[in-house]
Amino acid sequence: MTPLDTLRLDKWLWSARFFKTRSLAVEEIGKGRVQVNGAAAKPSRELRPGDTVVLRQGPQQRTVVVRGLSAQRGPAPVAQKLYEETPESLAARAAFAESQRLAPEPGASRDQGRPTKRDRRAMDAGGSAGWGDRWSASVD
Repeated sequence: MTPLDTLRLDKWLWSARFFKTRSLAVEEIGKGRVQVNGAAAKPSRELRPGDTVVLRQGPQQRTVVVRGLSAQRGPAPVAQKLYEETPESLAARAAFAESQRLAPEPGASRDQGRPTKRDRRAMDAGGSAGWGDRWSASVD
């Protein structure tokens, strides 16, 4: 079997395990979240070894250089040999992971959670007017 010279972008993203299915890869390419050599790409774009692919996965952006082509999806260690992530991309991902680790817990900014049944009764009894006083369908 001869080695591949070119391969469709969507098929390579799937075989390199960036996306779980080819249709997910096509969807992300269609949304403009994947670029090849600095230009917007289509799913059918032919990819060659040495091309630079910039893709967004969630909030993170990854920049990888294509090192190999494979038309079939294999195990993760084999898939990782199909590309090499740039040092800048690795540093940016590490910085993002560190900022996520150091970020405060989203729920920690709230002083209190939802009111308990007891708190709710206290608010209804003492605070403002009851439900019946605010809205009335009577003509009085």
